[in-house]
Amino acid sequence: MIEIKNIYKSFEGRDVLKDISAVFEKGKTNLIIGQSGSGKTVLLKSVVGLFNIDKGEILFDGRDTLIMDFQEQKLLRQEIGMVFQNGALFDSLTVEENVRFPMDMFTTMTMKEKVMRLNFCLDRVNIKESNHLYPSEISGGMRKRVAIARAIALNPKYLFCDEPNSGLDPVTSILIDALIKEITSEFDITTIINTHDMNSVMEIGDNILFISEGQKCWEGNSSQIFNTRNKKLNAFVFASPFSKKFREIKQMEDDE
Repeated sequence: MIEIKNIYKSFEGRDVLKDISAVFEKGKTNLIIGQSGSGKTVLLKSVVGLFNIDKGEILFDGRDTLIMDFQEQKLLRQEIGMVFQNGALFDSLTVEENVRFPMDMFTTMTMKEKVMRLNFCLDRVNIKESNHLYPSEISGGMRKRVAIARAIALNPKYLFCDEPNSGLDPVTSILIDALIKEITSEFDITTIINTHDMNSVMEIGDNILFISEGQKCWEGNSSQIFNTRNKKLNAFVFASPFSKKFREIKQMEDDE
């Protein structure tokens, strides 16, 4: 579980995050949604430690990251997996070498142990017989799968995904969503996903945090989002490419 309490963050005197508190539960897919410029990416990067916050608390299973020393921070990083927006695979490394990279960096595993682990991770994301291919030789969906395999290579307790469906077609996006949800549940991970994909919200939104203008405006799940009277959230939801589908579902629920 990850808790954030009264988070503030500014850049050059401009407030980007203002007094945000939330709980991201273990074993569930926790989504952060909002319009471009809402602060959701800054929030994700602040929680993962890429940005230093101005004020507040960030707790990983009760451990306050803001008072950790260097060694404690290093150990925490080994418990974190990250799936970047564009995959962020190393073009000069093969699929196998990309997945093995965090093991090379942070573990003393033998090569045999690393190969066993990387093959397990690739098999878990349904990639086979591609170990020696380069990122340029595989599809966008496969690159995202490799990125997920690399993110879980160290068996993380926490998984962060920044726009995991970016650049993918709708069918592949659904498959990636399902994969992330399966891995989250199977390995009991605390997963936080930054997304603007309303299909993801509908399909895997166990917990949803809606950010607007740097503030927490709504919190709930994928079922509750249809019945909210929050004007900002409704404006965001029904302005999405899936707005017609959302309207139809909401109308059906209103008619019942």
